Amino acid sequence: MDDVERLGIDAPGADEVVVVPWPLLFRQRVAARVERSDRYRWWVLAVALLGVWSVSFTITILSVSLARIARDLRTDVPTITWVITGPMLAYGVVGPLLGKAGDVWGYRHLFVFGLVGSIVFAALSALAWDATSLIVFRVLGVAEGAATGPASMALIMRAFPDEDRVKAMGWWSLVGAGAPVIGVVAGGPIVEQFGWRPIFVAQVPFTIVALVLALLVLPETERRASERLDWAGVVTLGAGMTALLFAVNRGPSWGWSHPVVLAGLLVAPGALLAFVMVERAAPSPLVPLEWLRRRNFSLPIAVQFFTNFAYMGSFFLTPLFLVQAFHYGETRAGLLTIGRPAAFALTAPIAGYLAVKVGERTAAIAGSAFVIASMLVWTRVSPGASDAHVIGALALAGVGLGVSSPSLAASIANAVEDAKLGIAGAAQQLIAQVGQVVGIQVAETIQASRAGAGLTASFHDAYFTLGLVCTMGLVCSAFVQSTPRGALRRSRGVSHFEAA
Repeated sequence: MDDVERLGIDAPGADEVVVVPWPLLFRQRVAARVERSDRYRWWVLAVALLGVWSVSFTITILSVSLARIARDLRTDVPTITWVITGPMLAYGVVGPLLGKAGDVWGYRHLFVFGLVGSIVFAALSALAWDATSLIVFRVLGVAEGAATGPASMALIMRAFPDEDRVKAMGWWSLVGAGAPVIGVVAGGPIVEQFGWRPIFVAQVPFTIVALVLALLVLPETERRASERLDWAGVVTLGAGMTALLFAVNRGPSWGWSHPVVLAGLLVAPGALLAFVMVERAAPSPLVPLEWLRRRNFSLPIAVQFFTNFAYMGSFFLTPLFLVQAFHYGETRAGLLTIGRPAAFALTAPIAGYLAVKVGERTAAIAGSAFVIASMLVWTRVSPGASDAHVIGALALAGVGLGVSSPSLAASIANAVEDAKLGIAGAAQQLIAQVGQVVGIQVAETIQASRAGAGLTASFHDAYFTLGLVCTMGLVCSAFVQSTPRGALRRSRGVSHFEAA
């Protein structure tokens, strides 16, 4: 037959014939062959990471193209920066929802949903006719594309045994940190030669390839139709996190006494308190509050907050420092700052394998220490310093997150039930994002407030503050428990540490 294949199935009392469309049959055969492969888990890892890369590499390309986009759409740069700020705020709403949706509806379905949304809105972004349309398309596209984050992490974690998850997270961190590097390196020349619209045109075929491979390779995961989404939890947590992120993001530019900023600072704690009350009463909570009593959930998330606080705070400061105090051009400053994410991307896979030997706790401690060291080195960097000195100071922070991130992600996954890996992944990404946003704004505020002490001194003070905050991450990392290997295995649906 051209379009279907008929398969006979024995059944007591009757002969049944099932009609299977050939695309579905082809998918089933490919999936079965891949699953029988000795390299099955690595196939899952590769396809999941291709999907993550295809939806994320455009972010930093846009960041170096804002002025040109603003000119093309006849608007100003502050307005067009919402193509980056808007998606960041949207994740405060959709992140936990998407993580929980994967737990309920299946991670493969959620991953595919994210890729399809990215394809549609990338095409629409290429056709955007004004600033408003571009901002809307980017918010919706990134919001849907964000589904690939927790879904990919959950798919990878389920494919790898507990003791090897840290290796997989090393590669996951490589892609997460490497995509921005590619964006920075390729973004400028591409936009200068061809404009910004081809960026989104090129994203479409990349994501289509990822989608096809995902449909063929990624495994189905069980659906739990009996479990309902905790919509009250989604609304209260989304309102609290979005209000917090918005207030912190707009505070330095609008002023902390601006009515909208004050409203955000007032709404955030109230909504988060309401979230706690809702979760205590919910039969199927969005985020089980008892996870906070598990040291390998709460402590790694705290470490991620503090290390991302310092990492992204310095990520914001450094180009400004190089341009304003060193009088470097934007191109030179941009190329130098690649040293940080490049060090992150190159270190993470190696750190994942080393963590199997030394344990996640040691890796978390070492990573936090490297980030602190980077901040301290920056307090001694002044105009006239060599490029090697600048790159070395940058690389220390990249190495720090590259060493710690795989171990922290694996520790969190091993501390929760497999059925809830989606929301666990979304929770850690959300907290890390909050750390990034708060770190950037604190760094900006301190540098501006200390300008009277001198330009270089103001940056040094900001770096010192970031390092001081990061010491809290070092303290938390000292109490992370390494995953037992060899003697103790995960029993079905129960974490290592509960079983112990």
